[in-house]
Amino acid sequence: MAENTGTGWTGGKNAFGGFAPGLVHYTDRVLFDEVWEREGLSKRDRSLVTVSALTALGKMDQLRFHLAFARQNGVTDEELREALLHLAFYSGWPNGMGATSVLKNIVEEQD
Repeated sequence: MAENTGTGWTGGKNAFGGFAPGLVHYTDRVLFDEVWEREGLSKRDRSLVTVSALTALGKMDQLRFHLAFARQNGVTDEELREALLHLAFYSGWPNGMGATSVLKNIVEEQD
């Protein structure tokens, strides 16, 4: 495999090490080094889109990372709370409640 010349993202490697090298490659090199770095959307906007998709799909395990990542990418807690309220009406109340619980835990852990 070629030397990493991207962002240095190692989330896939940290999660799976040598257990799932294909998943590590596509997560670290393609998803975060290429897709997240495209110029068409800001990272902030990509975070909001990703949070929306994961909430709508009820993917709370992945949402935990992406809500925290959205905060790093400049989305405020108030914006996230408002987005999750809005999403509850479009993606189902249980998904909105679950996502809000995940955000609440993140905020409380960091305060």
